[in-house]
Amino acid sequence: MTNEEKVIIFQLKDEEYAVPVQHVKSIERMQHITRIPRTIDFVKGVINLRGVVTPIIDLRLRFDIEEELYTDTTRIIIVSVGTIEAGLIVDAANDVIDLDKDSIEPPPEVVGGVDAEYIQGVAKIEKRLLILLDLVKVLNPEKLDVQTAKESLN
Repeated sequence: MTNEEKVIIFQLKDEEYAVPVQHVKSIERMQHITRIPRTIDFVKGVINLRGVVTPIIDLRLRFDIEEELYTDTTRIIIVSVGTIEAGLIVDAANDVIDLDKDSIEPPPEVVGGVDAEYIQGVAKIEKRLLILLDLVKVLNPEKLDVQTAKESLN
């Protein structure tokens, strides 16, 4: 049993976040998002990704970080947790690293403005501080109401 976990590191504002690579299906360039009426503001809409209608969440809005214009580095990270699949809009996808599980500490109350509810832990690597997201909480289906979004498309 290895004590390391592969994570994908991405950026939101000035902070670096990480999600386990086993939950990441792909990293896509920004593309046209079809807006869905009556969805919560951080759900930007849906995209048709290789025949699959995928809801798209703007993580800046999800975490109450001020919105910015999308740039050439903006990416959509397609993640999957259980039966939920969604795209997360991030400022940039930086790299993939092996994270020593011993370097992960429990989250403080608030990190970089992000509520501890969404944070699994914080890891210090050299001078970097990585915020590990709890994707189950970030993708909370009650908040997303993705089913309604998919049904309104059919």
